[in-house]
Amino acid sequence: MTPVLVYEDVRAAVAWLESAFGFGERVRIGDGHRAQLRVGSDGAVVVAEAGADRVAPSGGGVTHIVKVRVPDVDAAFARARETGALVVEELTTWEYGERSGVVEDPGGHRWELTQTVRDVAPEEWGGVTIAPW
Repeated sequence: MTPVLVYEDVRAAVAWLESAFGFGERVRIGDGHRAQLRVGSDGAVVVAEAGADRVAPSGGGVTHIVKVRVPDVDAAFARARETGALVVEELTTWEYGERSGVVEDPGGHRWELTQTVRDVAPEEWGGVTIAPW
């Protein structure tokens, strides 16, 4: 799955995502139309310009949160904060074995940075395993 996120300024979004999250631009279409960025070793995100029926987030509600697994969530969270991300939820270590926090980028998109800190069966924290991975 590759999310397509709409921004008012594609070039500014690409620069920020590279700086804050370490993403890498792979493909550019036009000066400000669209870009594909590498996320980790096998992920991707597309940054697209606003226009036609595509609109960037405008505040007042959350339509999505993009979850990104990182090898060191504390370092990734600090880097995002240092580059101007708005902290929405501070880092928390959860009973289900994840340490995560949520930030908002300058374009209004929310990102949950997460790291597995221990393997925990869903039954240990109140979940139910329906099918194995």
